[in-house]
This record gives sequence, C-alpha cells and structure tokens, in this order.
Amino acid sequence: MQQLEKQFHIHCVEGDVGRYVILPGDPGRCASIAALFDDAHHVSQNREFNVYTGYLLGEKVSVCSTGIGGPSASIAMEELHNIGADTFLRAGTCGGIHLKVRAGDIVVATGAIRYEHTSVEYAPIEYPAVANLDVTLALRDAALALGKTAHVGVVQCKDAFYGQHSPQKMPVSYELLNKWEAWKRLGVLASEMESAALFVVADALGCRCGSCFHVIWNQEREAAGLDQTMSEDTSSAVRVAVEALKRLIKADRAAETAARAGE
Repeated sequence: MQQLEKQFHIHCVEGDVGRYVILPGDPGRCASIAALFDDAHHVSQNREFNVYTGYLLGEKVSVCSTGIGGPSASIAMEELHNIGADTFLRAGTCGGIHLKVRAGDIVVATGAIRYEHTSVEYAPIEYPAVANLDVTLALRDAALALGKTAHVGVVQCKDAFYGQHSPQKMPVSYELLNKWEAWKRLGVLASEMESAALFVVADALGCRCGSCFHVIWNQEREAAGLDQTMSEDTSSAVRVAVEALKRLIKADRAAETAARAGE
C-alpha cells in the first residue's frame, strides 16, 4: 500500500505520537490513561482507534486503543510504527486459567500461545510469540514496586471470545476442550486476545513489545469451587504500564548516555 501522510486507520501523522505507546483495547480507557501523562492532549479517534499524546519524565508518550483481537491490534502497531513508535506496552484484561491466578491480580506475559490467525500472516507457526525481555522485566518490576500480586509466564491467545467461554456449544467443541486441557496442564496463566499477534508483529517490525493484564475472573477457580470476586477495575494494570514506561525511559536514556561516552 502506498505510504499516506495520514495513517489510514489511526488518522495520525509523524510527530503526533511518541516512540513509547501504551495499547489498551477499549477506546473508553484512553482518556483515563492519558490523565496519568503530563500535558496530554487528544490526537485522533477513528473506529476503534483512540489516540492521546503527552509526556512522562519529559519524553513524548502516547496511548492508542486497539479494539478487540489481533487484526485491529496489528493495524495499530503497524501504523504507529510507520510514524515513529518503537516500544509498545499492552495494558489490558484477561481471564485466569491457572488456579493460583486470582481476580484482581496482575499477569505479565513472557510469551503467548498463537491460537489465533493474525500472527500466521507474519511468521510461520513454528516461530514463537515472545515478549521483549526489557519490557517484560520493566512490567514485572513495576508491578512489584506498586505492591501488586503479579504472575509472570505464558498466556493463551484466541480469536473467539465465546470459543473460550462456551466451547461446548461449538461444532468444534472436541478441539476447543482438548486444547484448553493442554493449556491447563502446561501451566498457562491466563487467556486474552492480542499479545500473540503483537509480539510477532513487533519482531517483524524490529520493535519492542510486552503485555500486562488485570485479571477479571478465573473460570477454573470457579469450576473448582474456590472463592473469588469479579474485579473489573482495570486501573491497576494501567498504573503498572505507566510505571514500566518510566523505567524504560530511564533505562534507555542511561544506555544512550553510556553509548555516547564510549564513542
């Protein structure tokens, strides 16, 4: 596709966004995330893509919603990268799988099961969907510094929300139920819908990407009769992402200073 001055879907041009971007799913969360920036302003809104830009520690940063699932998330990352972004932090929600993962906890993804299709159009299925190590460590350390209960490990990504929540109703229930059992046996922490695509697309573009999630519910804890309370306040994952961004900005500046000193 011919390069456009204004990106086709996010309606932004070069200079509108910073190199660091937080990626929530819900467009409605963007204003509250931007409120944690300094001097934030609204840049654009089109379809599921809502963009704000501000500053953290004097560095230009942005937030751009991606909608639900890998297809729209990959579009956001592609277009943001076209205009200068290179570091992405997904801050979203997930459903717990492992029994130790409780509603209200934070999950930081080290990698994602590619049980979706967007990533297949970027890399063969044998290629792993792995989060960037620096971003992952920043998210983990930010969660711990903020006193959050954080779990670090592999998450599962899918395309069909109801394929997870009502698998027995699907014509391919035999496959969905068997796969789910495999995820459980492998110790997968949680299920969500974007990270596999984002991790693979980031590698294809030469970018950095990591993900953290607020756990809303754990259907396996429910099935096991374990106590839990649904948690729909996603602000904890957002604050973890913002704190992680600050850590990345400081680390990047220190690395750049060291590189200049060595020249």
